[in-house]
Amino acid sequence: MSNSAYTIRNYQPKDFDKYVLLNVEAEKLKPTGWGVSPQVVAENLGQPNYSPEQDLFVVEIAGDIIGYMDTRPELTIGRAILDCWVHPEHRRRGLATRLLNYSMRRDKELGARVAHVNIMEDNVVAQRVLSRLDFSLVRRFLELRLDIADIHWPDINQAALECRYLQRGEECKLTQIQNRAFVGTWGYNPNTVEEITYCINRSTCSPEDVVLIYEGDKVIGYCWTGRACEGGATNERKGQIYMLGTDPDYRGRGVGKKVLLAGLARLKSKSLQVAELTVDSENKAACALYKSIGFKVQTSSFWYEKVLN
Repeated sequence: MSNSAYTIRNYQPKDFDKYVLLNVEAEKLKPTGWGVSPQVVAENLGQPNYSPEQDLFVVEIAGDIIGYMDTRPELTIGRAILDCWVHPEHRRRGLATRLLNYSMRRDKELGARVAHVNIMEDNVVAQRVLSRLDFSLVRRFLELRLDIADIHWPDINQAALECRYLQRGEECKLTQIQNRAFVGTWGYNPNTVEEITYCINRSTCSPEDVVLIYEGDKVIGYCWTGRACEGGATNERKGQIYMLGTDPDYRGRGVGKKVLLAGLARLKSKSLQVAELTVDSENKAACALYKSIGFKVQTSSFWYEKVLN
């Protein structure tokens, strides 16, 4: 099959059903346990500050969409995050490289200075391809896991009493503590209230999934939790710690541990069996906190970077 048979173009709204099928196929071939549905895909495409008609490219052949390149601009920190997938039956034809060229042109138009790609450590093929395309390894993130049944529950129950859930209308508070907690952190793009509100109102989220800890009327820490979609890769009921942050003025006082335990209590209340999270391997304080609770490293992922000249 010649490369000339493939067409690479911008995503169009009429592609939605085929794009969903492609995402379902990707999940089936390499399960993540987080599920795919038309609603989840629609919500991904509808995020603020993102235009699928300009930022998403698809590969088409004989009327079928068999690959894509998604570029997510985070221009406050001058980067774009790339996500590419090509069906295994159509690999080794240079399609990923061609998709990358399209996304690079788009990223330069937007004014991004660097492009970042995140891959799992066992994806040796992707590592070779990225190195050949002048991407360099810049960061390693650890994928951690905790069996919730192994936690000392009196500690968790006490921590939960000192925290409360986010209420609708408090998205501004969450935005402020998140941006304050992660200011200057590698790869963190400050969020807007609009973006936080959109995330909270997605079908897979709710305000009650965000645990806040206060000192007086000031939010000094938070833990944003979630759960995996049903029908994942295993029969485990998995939960996720998406974000955990402490006000810089309150670090070293046990705030992070309390709000983490309260977040785990939230996952336990949903009868979840496992908690998973991702942490920067260079964030020694966070790694030590998670280890003290009982989280263990399962695998890791790599961030690759390419400077856009």
